[in-house]
Formats: sequence, structure tokens, C-alpha cells
Amino acid sequence: MGNYFQPEIETASREKLTEIQNKGLVETVKRVYENVPYYKKKMDDLGLKPDDIQSIDDLHKLPFLTKDDLREAYPYGLLAEPLENCVRIQSTSGTTGRRVVAFYTQHDLDLWSDCTARAIVAAGGTKEDVVHVSYGYGLFTGGPGLNDGSHKVGCLTLPMSSGNTDRQIQFMTDLGSTILCCTPSYAAYLGESITEKGLKDKLKLKAGIFGAEAWTEEMRHDIEQTLGIKAFDIYGLTEISGPGVSFECEEQAGMHINEDHFIAEVINPDTGEVLGDGEKGELVFTSIDKEAFPLLRYRTKDICILNHTKCSCGRTHVRMTKPLGRSDDMLIVKGVNVFPSQIETVLLNDGYPANYQIVVDRVNNGDTIEVKVEMTPEMFTDELSVMTQREKALVADLKAMLGIYAKVTLVAPKSITRSEGKAQRVIDKRNLYQG
Repeated sequence: MGNYFQPEIETASREKLTEIQNKGLVETVKRVYENVPYYKKKMDDLGLKPDDIQSIDDLHKLPFLTKDDLREAYPYGLLAEPLENCVRIQSTSGTTGRRVVAFYTQHDLDLWSDCTARAIVAAGGTKEDVVHVSYGYGLFTGGPGLNDGSHKVGCLTLPMSSGNTDRQIQFMTDLGSTILCCTPSYAAYLGESITEKGLKDKLKLKAGIFGAEAWTEEMRHDIEQTLGIKAFDIYGLTEISGPGVSFECEEQAGMHINEDHFIAEVINPDTGEVLGDGEKGELVFTSIDKEAFPLLRYRTKDICILNHTKCSCGRTHVRMTKPLGRSDDMLIVKGVNVFPSQIETVLLNDGYPANYQIVVDRVNNGDTIEVKVEMTPEMFTDELSVMTQREKALVADLKAMLGIYAKVTLVAPKSITRSEGKAQRVIDKRNLYQG
């Protein structure tokens, strides 16, 4: 499985993993209570003391943390180490409200690179590989996370960052990149550009590690076919560390969570009740060995399902499904819950590219939803009557999936702006009318 597979941890028994988690949780709760006044108050308000937490069986007693807490405590209110011991920060985009800033000691960075190294090896990476990192660098965690993991495995690392697609393709072909790391939407765009240039036969790519945004199985298959690779999912979030919290193995049957570093729960997003294996709910993480910024019971807003059965790859760590949506990204249109992933599934199944935009508006006190869909160059040459039939067919398929009418507008190839980072799929104009 490569030269950075850690069988003593990644194939450990459930008893061993529970022992690691119990020890890490008890120590982390004590340290956070003693060093983070913000969290001490949360526990005190519930009448909780560190001694009340003796094992992971007591985890449910602890209060949740949310992004609102992180914004309220910005910038230093959740820091558990003296600032002089911290060597880096990473940050979210800050598109809504205050930015979220996460702190790292050198120890934290070492643990993070362990996690991303495991992800690279799970995708078939060894020190013989050339890892092409097209995630953004800087404050965004994607580039630095995969970059450091690639170094730990011993790969030749190309720190490309995002953008300048022509240069990306040149380096990819000239230097023989074998593993591509970027967002799935940018991978789709690279595949489209490579096909147009007739350079697919010049590629040496064998795998891609894609994350930072939601993507469907249909999009995975499309990318795999276009680039001639096996596409692996990776999951993470700035608040917990970055990419590498979980990752797919060659079985592509869920992402293995690095349980020696993180405890995962799934809860009912409305009641906070902890759910069991196979039940769909909101993903919650607790860090058990971070120094600078350990979060306890952090609500991710991602909806998923956990599976504790042993994977056929040999890894024993619990697996999570791809996020099935977000409790805060779900659109309520005409009283119906709508997830962008549902729309993407219909479009890709009907043969359309993974470039689309959803526009929700309010007209005469009623909700409207429009899906702008790019055509392929072949579709674009169709007669008007054929294009009209295509629109009608899509309207019918979307209504069957969503249960409501959605207007469909077919647009010219490449007319929807491409993303080199996270794709903006949804424009909700209803927010403009909120006073």
C-alpha cells in the first residue's frame, strides 16, 4: 500500500482505537478547560468539570461548538497554547461574517501531514510519484496540506497552486505528473482543456485526490473517463485541520476517518441526538491530539452516514460517506428541500457537462428556481426544435428528482464562468429582499 502506510494505526483493532480516543479525549478536555476561558464557560454553564469526562462514552455530555462560536471568539478566544508556540495560521474564505482562523504548532503541522500522507498512499502514491498540487496555497488549507503530505511520502511535489491552466497542463505533461490534487470542478475543467488541446495521450496521470467542494458519483465517473485516472475523495475543514481528516482508499466505499486524531459523531441536526451507524445526520468532530486549536464536538453542517465495518482494504478506521448535502446549504424552494447534488446527478445522467448554475428568486411572493445548463459543443449545433425538446426533457427529469418545477435554460459551451477554486453553483437572490 505504499511506503507511508501505517498498519499499526490504520489496521488497529476497535479496542486499540477506543483506547487511543479515550486517552486523547480526557487529556484534551482537561487542557481545553484549563486554557480556553471561552470553552470553560460553556462547560461551567452546564455544570461540567473535566473529571466528568472519563471516556468517549461521556462525549455526549460536552457542549457543541459551531462556526458562530469561532467567529465570536475570533481571533484568539479559542487558542489553547501560548501564541509564541504557534507557527502558522490557516483561514476560511470569510465570505459570510468574520473569518475563521485556525492555529497550528509544529506538532499540529506534523500530525496534519501524517493525515494527508495517508491519503496520498491510499490513492496509490509512493516516493516514485510526481504529485501535482493545484489547490490554492496561502490561507486556504488545500495547497499546504497536500504539499506537506506529498513531502512526507517522498514524492516529487509540484506546488502549482490554482490558475494559469496552460502552465498547469505544460508542467503536467513535461514533468510527468502522476497524481493530481485539486477541486473536482477544476479537475473537470483541466480535463476539458486537455481534451480540446488533444494532449490526453501525453498524460501520465494515474490518480486524482479531489475535495473542498461537493461532487457526485456521476461527476467522479466523468472526471475519471476524461483524464484516464482513478478519482479519490478527500475531506477536511479548516476548523479541524484541513484536508486529510478522512480519505478514500482504492475500494472507493467511503472515506476513512483518521480516528487516532479525530472522533466522529453523527447527530440529528435539529435535536442534537447522537445517531447510530447507517443513520443520516450532521457530522460532528472532536480533535484529540491537537495543541493550538483543539475543537470539541464541532458541528460541520455536513450531512453524512458513518460505517464502522472493516473495509476490504484492511483499514479499520470508521468510514464516512461523501457529504450528502449541508444542513446550511440546503435550499427550501416552494416548501421543498432541494440539494444542488440532486440537480447535478440529473444533469450528468442526461449527458450534460458538470458546469451549471442554480438561480433561486422570489417573484410575486412565490419562489422560482432556474437551472442554467451548459451544452456540449455537439448539442450546441442542434436545431432549435431539438434544443427545445432537450429543455423539456430536463424539466421533466428535474421535476421527477426534486418534486417541483424548475425552469431550464440551455446556454452555450463555456459561457458559465469556470472556477479554479470552489465552484459557485447557487445564486439565491431571495437574500437580497431580506431587510
